[in-house]
Amino acid sequence: MALDEVLLASADARPTLRFYSWRPHALSLGYFQRWAELAPRAAGSAVVRRFSGGGAIHHADELTFSIAAPLAHPLYRGEVARSYERVHALLAAAFAELGVHAELRGARALASERAGTGMCFHESTPLDLVWDERKGVGSAQRRKGERVLHHGSIKLGRTALEEGVAALRDHVPGIDAATLAHAIARAFERGARCRFECLDPDDAERSAASERAPFYSSTEFVRRR
Repeated sequence: MALDEVLLASADARPTLRFYSWRPHALSLGYFQRWAELAPRAAGSAVVRRFSGGGAIHHADELTFSIAAPLAHPLYRGEVARSYERVHALLAAAFAELGVHAELRGARALASERAGTGMCFHESTPLDLVWDERKGVGSAQRRKGERVLHHGSIKLGRTALEEGVAALRDHVPGIDAATLAHAIARAFERGARCRFECLDPDDAERSAASERAPFYSSTEFVRRR
């Protein structure tokens, strides 16, 4: 979470596509969620709160991605809804390469809907990316000044906290996070007309992220509201 915040604040004009997983597995709460409503589901999990909205996500057997870029970048230019459509179209292209047909939910109801759980994958909007009539990607954005960071979770398999959601392994048995990440990177390069260079966070980014990291799991932030 802290490194995503650093990328959001970066002055680099190049888009930065980041992939990560979680160790230990964790539950991330949306910025506006009330702790009291999620506390029963959080029992036994490492818990953080995101700086973006939406529902809680159980980060286990999944791939998390983020794409940070200036607001003027074609990916984010214009209405917020259109930027979601563009990001999700690129993800759908990556899934198609793997043999999975994903599309925007639109007006239809989903089989993955579950009332009152507070979990991101149990609620959906018309802009969410779905397959098998179930939500498969949980996405959120944070905008600050002239920068945008869009991050999201893609389920490889299901967990006990996220029953009923779409999972890539239903269609691509054995797929792992690295294979999925490479497919997404290729789709973003084609669709965003850019060429990504594989890099690790530099010393300044690591230092800034390390300084901010404790905040995201602090009692003050996690149990706010």
